[in-house]
Amino acid sequence: MERLFKTHEIRKQRELSGLWDFYKEGAQEDTRKVIVPSCFETYPGLENYTGVGCYEYKTFLQGNIRLCFKGVSHTAKVYLDGKPVMEHYNAYTPFSVVLKGVEKGIHTLKVTADNSCHEESALHVINDYYNYGGISRPVIAENIGDIFIEWLHFTPCFEENTWKGEAALCIHNLSQGRRVKIKYYLNDTLLGEAPEEVKEGSNVVKTQFSFPEVTAYQPENPVLYYLKAVLEVDGREEDDLIERIGFREITVKDGRILWNGRAICVKGFNRHEDHGLFGCAIPVEAMDYDLRLIKESGANAVRTCHYPNDERFLDLCDEMGIMVWEESHARGLSEKQMRHKNFRSQSLSCIDEMVREHFNHPCIFTWGILNECASDTEYGREVYQEQYNRLRELDQSRPLTSATCKHFCDICLDLPDIVSVNIYPLWYNDEPVDECLEKEYEWIQSAGGKGKPVLVSEIGAGAIAGVHSSCRQKWSEERQADILREQLAGVLSHPEYSGVFLWQFSDGRVPDECFYARPRCMNNKGVVDEYRRKKLGFEAVKEAFGK
Repeated sequence: MERLFKTHEIRKQRELSGLWDFYKEGAQEDTRKVIVPSCFETYPGLENYTGVGCYEYKTFLQGNIRLCFKGVSHTAKVYLDGKPVMEHYNAYTPFSVVLKGVEKGIHTLKVTADNSCHEESALHVINDYYNYGGISRPVIAENIGDIFIEWLHFTPCFEENTWKGEAALCIHNLSQGRRVKIKYYLNDTLLGEAPEEVKEGSNVVKTQFSFPEVTAYQPENPVLYYLKAVLEVDGREEDDLIERIGFREITVKDGRILWNGRAICVKGFNRHEDHGLFGCAIPVEAMDYDLRLIKESGANAVRTCHYPNDERFLDLCDEMGIMVWEESHARGLSEKQMRHKNFRSQSLSCIDEMVREHFNHPCIFTWGILNECASDTEYGREVYQEQYNRLRELDQSRPLTSATCKHFCDICLDLPDIVSVNIYPLWYNDEPVDECLEKEYEWIQSAGGKGKPVLVSEIGAGAIAGVHSSCRQKWSEERQADILREQLAGVLSHPEYSGVFLWQFSDGRVPDECFYARPRCMNNKGVVDEYRRKKLGFEAVKEAFGK
C-alpha cells in the first residue's frame, strides 16, 4: 500500500511489493526470497548484518517509466538490466528516477542498500537509534508520458472570513515546449482551468482559489478534502495527481502556538520507526495500532524523531487528527561531525525531499531540524541559520523549531519560531521538576527566546519491561511510572509551556556501541516495549494526559 488514498486516476502505476531475490554483496550463491518492503535485520541469520544487501526483481516495463522509492536504508544504488540509473542517500526520504523509452519486455530491477556508517555518510552515524538496512518502504513503477506532474502543493489561508489557497503545480516536460491545459478539482467539483505554456524541464505553475463553503481542519474534527490536478495535452487528459488537504493555519503569537487562531496544548510522544518484529519497515497495520495506543493514552501529538517518517503514517495522523512535529534527519552531532564534507549538502537534500513529499499533510504543524546538535558554537549557528533559511524558502506556512540540550549555552534560540528543550529531571539528575522548568524558562527569555512559544521536546525515564521493584529502583516499571507522573504534572501545570513530547512511545534498538548506557542494547524509555506491550508507565501517562 503506497498511500491511504488513491493518488492517480489517469496515470497507471503498480506497486512492486511482494517477493524479491535478496543476497549479501559478494554472496549471490546464497540468494533467498524476501518480502519487500522489509529490512534485512529481520531476515534469519542477518539480525546484526552491516553492509550491502542486494535486491532483484523481474517485472514488465514499456515506454517512459518513473520508478519511485519511498525509502531505502540508507545508501541506495538502482540498476536496470545491469546498468546504473540512480543513486540516493538517506533512509527516510523518497526519491525517483525517470527512464525514457524502455523497450517492451521483462526487465531486471536491482537495488543495493548499504546500512554501514561509511566515510561518505554524514547523517547515518553510530547514534542512539539503529541504522537498519533494506528497502524499507514501498516501491512503485509508473507509466508516464513526455509531460507529467511531479508534485502538487497546497497552502491554505483564512482571509476576510473565507478560506483561500494557493496551488503550486510542478509539471515536468521531457520533450520540447508545448501548450497544455490544467484543470483543478476539489473532491468532484471543478475549481477552474487554464492554458499554460510548459518549457522543457520542470515548470511550476501557481494558481489562487477561494473556498467559501469548506470546513476547517481541526485536530478534534479532521475534515479532509481531495485536491486533484489534471493535465490535458492536445485535448486529451494525459496525467493527474490527487493530494489530500485540510484547511488550517498554524501561527505563533504572544508565546502560544495557534491552530486556526486557537492556542493548543501539545501532549505528545516522541516515536522512532522501530518495531521488535519489523525493524524500521513497519507495516501500515502496525502503524495504525501505534496511533490507537497513542490516542488511548490521551496524547494528541507525535514527534518524528529524528527523521522524516513514512507518509502512510502521516496519512493516518491526518485522518486521526494527531498533530505532528516532523523532523529532518540529524541527531546529537558535534561541531566536528557537522564539519563533515557532506553534512551540509546531505542535510539540505533531506530537508528538500521531506518538504516536497510531505508538504500537504495538515497534521504537520511544525518542521524541526538538528536535534541536540552543536547549537552552542558559532559554526553550529551558521548551519542552523542555513537550514532554517532553506525551510522558510520552501514553506512559509508553518513555524520552525529544533530541540536543544545545550542548556544555558545555546546561542541559536533567536532563530526558530518555537523554542524546544530536552530535559530529564529525576532521571539523569535529581533536580526537582518545577525548579528545572523555571530555570529553563528564565534562561530562554534572556537568551533570544523571549516571547516565543516553548515546548518540552523530550522528558522521560527508563524501565526494562517486566522488571518490578518494591523499592521502586531505577529501571523498574514502578520507578518509571513515578517519575513520569511527576514530570508531566510539572510541565502541564506551567502555563508558560505550550506542551510536551514524552520520550518515548516504544522501546527501540540501539547499536552495540551504546550497550553501557542502554540495557538490552535498547533505549528503554518507552511506555510500551518494542512489541507494544504496556508498561506501568503507560497508565501513568494516561492519567496525567487525562487531567
